[in-house]
Amino acid sequence: MSEKSFEERLLTPIPEELLVAEGLTEQQKAAVLAEALPYLRRYAGDTIVVKYGGHAMVENDLAATFGRDISLLKLVGVNPIVVHGGGPQINAVLRQLNIESHFIDGLRVTDESIIGVIEMVLSGTVNKQVADLINRAGALAVGISGRDGRLIQAKKLYHKGPSAGAEPLDLGFVGTPESIDPRVLYALLGAGLIPVVAPVGTGENGEIFNINADTAAGAIAGAVGASRLLMLTDVPGVLDENGNRLPELTADEVRWRIRKGLITGGMIPKVETCLKAVQAGAKAAVILDGRVPHTCLLELFTPAGLGTLIRADED
Repeated sequence: MSEKSFEERLLTPIPEELLVAEGLTEQQKAAVLAEALPYLRRYAGDTIVVKYGGHAMVENDLAATFGRDISLLKLVGVNPIVVHGGGPQINAVLRQLNIESHFIDGLRVTDESIIGVIEMVLSGTVNKQVADLINRAGALAVGISGRDGRLIQAKKLYHKGPSAGAEPLDLGFVGTPESIDPRVLYALLGAGLIPVVAPVGTGENGEIFNINADTAAGAIAGAVGASRLLMLTDVPGVLDENGNRLPELTADEVRWRIRKGLITGGMIPKVETCLKAVQAGAKAAVILDGRVPHTCLLELFTPAGLGTLIRADED
């Protein structure tokens, strides 16, 4: 079946999910759609990478809303790629198996006894659940892992955090993307399907590596030249000294804020992932609050956006 033209998509009835505010009059709904139309045109045919995790993933209502929103993006001509996490689900299965987890500075030490469990949970249960959320909403999603088609070629990650001391610590089968081969993604997108990617990769010698979902999403966004990388988190975005959300930052501004101690803690690896994505080819990356219903739609299809947009420095 051929893809609909943009004109045909404009004639398709817009699902109610786009009209996210309740209690709108018909006139107000028309105004919302008129305001969204330039953004629908702007992103038609573009690739958007969405990192899915946090509360948006574990709360049932938010999860169902997420599936409908990704389906809607496909309906209006956007090509979404979803990369998901699964830490809470992994923890639950390891507890059921009476396997104790060890963490260093918040990073899971992954030895041979648990890497198989992690791959089973991420590439199996969680991956298919996320794809099913989208399928039930009317689009067609296909769950894959970073090992399929050698999508994510990975290398071992050594930890250099505060607990590491002079020598970086070996976290076991924890990896970081070394290269991305997006051909399997292009094949799925070309067939009108939505790829849902579990963040595991393949090492040089065939090893399985568990990869941070943020890092995997950033590497994929850069490799496919995504118009946007949407990083769903449990915070509104990057905040200023007064706790207010910063709508937009350049790469230089991000680095300056890290040096000055204005971006700290867990936000540092998130903004660094965004920087790497835009340096590798993504047009921009956005850190936004996944706890807000329809957060992806609000970010893409409203003038103000919802999170903190990070773009490359202007030449």
